[in-house]
Amino acid sequence: MVNFVYAIGDRQRGEAVLVDPAYNVKDLLAVLAADDMRCTGVLATHYHPDHVGGSMMGMQLEGVAELLEHVDVPIHVQTPEAEYVRTVTGVTDENLMQHQSGDVVSVGAVDIELICTPGHTPGSQCFLVDGRLVAGDTLFLDGCGRMDLPGSDPAQMYESLTRKLAKVPDNAVLYPGHRYSLESSATMGVTRERNVVFRPKTREQWLAVFGS
Repeated sequence: MVNFVYAIGDRQRGEAVLVDPAYNVKDLLAVLAADDMRCTGVLATHYHPDHVGGSMMGMQLEGVAELLEHVDVPIHVQTPEAEYVRTVTGVTDENLMQHQSGDVVSVGAVDIELICTPGHTPGSQCFLVDGRLVAGDTLFLDGCGRMDLPGSDPAQMYESLTRKLAKVPDNAVLYPGHRYSLESSATMGVTRERNVVFRPKTREQWLAVFGS
């Protein structure tokens, strides 16, 4: 799957949040500890098990439930995604901090804006921080998240890519949820220029290409 897990933190405070911790949570916490950082929260882009843990293709993946066995931290999700995260991971409402688009999560002096970007899932979210966009499966350097899965919606994906993310400047650096390209990151300007999902000029054109 070549998943990316990101850590966003304040070095002076030694605090960090993990974005989509899955597969091996002990190793992720060890990476933070080796950098003199501690986990104070989780940002979940969406509910799929390769991002938050759970059963997938006959395998049981570690994720937020196992992370909570080591650290007692909130899991930040968009409200439309909360039910799905509970179902897939088994975590409870007490573990989840539900948000609306535009909310800000602060880690020390670092502010992270949460942008709800439905389409791949009902409550997918991206994180805008200090000229960087952590996009999960909403947007890759090439292509975007699948729209043929339960809870997916091509029309919502179009709105998310062209309206919700329109506020993200071209010089911001995109960090996707998977490495599906040779590069691991690129500016939004480069992505908008070369990514096929930005070629259709109208909603109708976009749905004709990506909506079936």
